[in-house]
Amino acid sequence: MMDLNLHHLITMTPLPGAHGSPEFGVMLTARRELHIGQLSPAWLRMLVYSHQLVILRGFEGFNSSESFSRYCASFGEIMMWPFGAVLELVEAPMPDDHIFSNSYVPLHWDGMYLDTVPEFQIFHCVNAGDFAHGGCTTFASTPQALRIASPETLDLWSRAQGSYSRTVKLYSNQAQAPIINIHPRREFPVLRYCEQPLAGDSSFINASQYEFSGIEASEQSTLLDSLHAALHDPSVYYAHQWQTGDVLLTDNFSLLHGREAFTHGGGRHLRRVHIHSTPPLRNPHIPSAA
Repeated sequence: MMDLNLHHLITMTPLPGAHGSPEFGVMLTARRELHIGQLSPAWLRMLVYSHQLVILRGFEGFNSSESFSRYCASFGEIMMWPFGAVLELVEAPMPDDHIFSNSYVPLHWDGMYLDTVPEFQIFHCVNAGDFAHGGCTTFASTPQALRIASPETLDLWSRAQGSYSRTVKLYSNQAQAPIINIHPRREFPVLRYCEQPLAGDSSFINASQYEFSGIEASEQSTLLDSLHAALHDPSVYYAHQWQTGDVLLTDNFSLLHGREAFTHGGGRHLRRVHIHSTPPLRNPHIPSAA
């Protein structure tokens, strides 16, 4: 639990929304000088379990990727990549994937093509860049999407299974996931879905390929439309406008996330670390982990 002596130094508020607050997430704001490492990792994990998304703003943070990864190790076992613990999310001069471009990123869950799926993401905003022109990281609470869906929509989702494939430098794989899944650690329903780029957008780099089974071909457009409507409902969807120094802790098992497009050359720079669940979750949606 958090040291009670710190309570008066922190303000906890629901997330703001452009059209009403989403039904998930909290923001912790430091009222006075306070280092993020003074907050109990166990307490922060409890907040993520309760709220799915926790934003830390105004705290003293990290001056390097090494100090950031050391902090993340206090939160749980880091999921390592070939490049190490920390992914540097910056616009590349000649990107070969949409993640490293300045384009939008459709909603998805991390680890969908990997042998293990991380439970938590930790983001650190090194530089918010030209924040007046896009670059929000977007989140959708899938438990909330299920709560607002009609019985007819839930019936359609319960019958549908998505098949996705994607090739990047770090991996090439396929994933098959029912739209409605069960949270692997806490047993409540969640959605697993990878949005597709906007129709007709030929500039989008390296999109996932997809198809759906379990439903009639005539139902596919209804499926996609209903998922978009639910996942972008104001009670479900949150677009986080970064400020330099922000740290976000997220529940990758419950949320989907993406990104808004941002100004080319605007200097936006995030760092991201994945944290395993206990024990690490073998991916149930890829053939190699079956």
